[in-house]
Amino acid sequence: MGKYDALWVHVRRDGRTGFQLSFDEIEAILGFPIDHSFLNFKRELLQYGYRVGRISMKVKSVSFEKCE
Repeated sequence: MGKYDALWVHVRRDGRTGFQLSFDEIEAILGFPIDHSFLNFKRELLQYGYRVGRISMKVKSVSFEKCE
């Protein structure tokens, strides 16, 4: 099981076409805060039918988009 698998499963179960999660929401799902390594792992989400969209450091959120 990968470091971010719990988040990827959560995103897939959500099922919406596109949505945002705050860094705090992501930390609650994972049990730890995301860090710069998130950028290396975000491609794993493609296996779940989604991709990571915009990562906003100002708003502290990550957008997720369903792949066509």
